[in-house]
Amino acid sequence: MIDKRTLTGILVGTTLVGMAACDSKPLGYGDPNSIIAVMSPELWDEVEQDVYEALETTVFTVAEERAYTVTYQEPYGSFWSDLRRFKQMLVVGTAADPVVQEVMDEARDPITEPGIHQVRMVWSLEQVVTLVLLPDGGGAAALRQQLPAVHELLDRQYLSYARNRMYMSGVDSALADTLYAEAGFSLLLPEVYRWLQINDSMYVFRNDNPDPSELIREVFVTWTTPALTSLDSEELLAWRGRLVGEYYSEPQAMRLEDTFIETEPFLGNEALRVQAQWVNPPERAWPAGGPFITYAITCANQDRTYFVDAWLYAPGKEKYEYMIQLETILETFQCD
Repeated sequence: MIDKRTLTGILVGTTLVGMAACDSKPLGYGDPNSIIAVMSPELWDEVEQDVYEALETTVFTVAEERAYTVTYQEPYGSFWSDLRRFKQMLVVGTAADPVVQEVMDEARDPITEPGIHQVRMVWSLEQVVTLVLLPDGGGAAALRQQLPAVHELLDRQYLSYARNRMYMSGVDSALADTLYAEAGFSLLLPEVYRWLQINDSMYVFRNDNPDPSELIREVFVTWTTPALTSLDSEELLAWRGRLVGEYYSEPQAMRLEDTFIETEPFLGNEALRVQAQWVNPPERAWPAGGPFITYAITCANQDRTYFVDAWLYAPGKEKYEYMIQLETILETFQCD
């Protein structure tokens, strides 16, 4: 536990460091999943396709969506003064390269060994530079060996960023306790979510900030007793269709051309998971749609099978971050 004196020291120290940094470095910009790749033109010509394939992985939301975008920049090239300020930088080269030396000079601890290193606030605030330091004489082959680890590192950090950003308002642990005491299940939701109990066994949790015409994240939970002994994806989707028709605020038809179905361990049992798309039915005056994720989770000790559904409406926006957030909420589900 941190006492008040220690906490005060941390805050004062952080403030002083931040003030000193603000005096010498500009603010960073760019999205956390936009990566500026910096290396010599000769090396880039050899590895361009490898870098794209390793880092620009795709996820399916309502279509194939790139999780990350990579933009190449030649060191000290035409747009260097602007692009070097991006929050996510990938710098590749040997210790003899001037741009690599700039990164190494900003490292808190000396960088002496080839490999993957991260240095913060090299050219701007809020910046993370991922440095792939190649051995002397190292080139394309040495970089290709490191690319899977680079992707794993950046992906892990982006997942953490998305989850932390979701909970910036705080974790509504009081709601989780209330749900567990009164309904027998719990979810760890951000405090910005509103919730509604429709009846004894139906709960809706919704975040439509800043404007429901721009962004909606909603989770619906109910259950059936006794627990189902078996349930396939068609039956689960039929269950969803009945609930949408009776209890959802907006009608949702399901588009099942791209449907992902899997079973996975959950709370000591196998849970059925289905991801697909919802769309406004044809009779609606305006088009709308988005992804949804539906789980069927059996809790044997309660003799219940839960229906846990999360759906997203985010027109004109990249959806990967929001899908991470919904998945994170679903993964906090407890019923035993």
